[in-house]
Amino acid sequence: MKYAIVIEHIPGSNYSAYVPDLPGCVATGDSLDEIKRVMHEGIAFQLEAIGDDGLPVPEPLNLMELIK
Repeated sequence: MKYAIVIEHIPGSNYSAYVPDLPGCVATGDSLDEIKRVMHEGIAFQLEAIGDDGLPVPEPLNLMELIK
């Protein structure tokens, strides 16, 4: 499964990101590469925790598209 992530950059500061389909899956990082890596790890961790709790894994419902 692929989940959309929203990455926000604060000029002069860091990055933050979240997954709309996985409430509570959020992270911050100093660079774009770091935030992508941390979010990849965070999604895997949250999905594992959901499975360990015996809950159904949420299907990704949100899509992402870049529009110019």
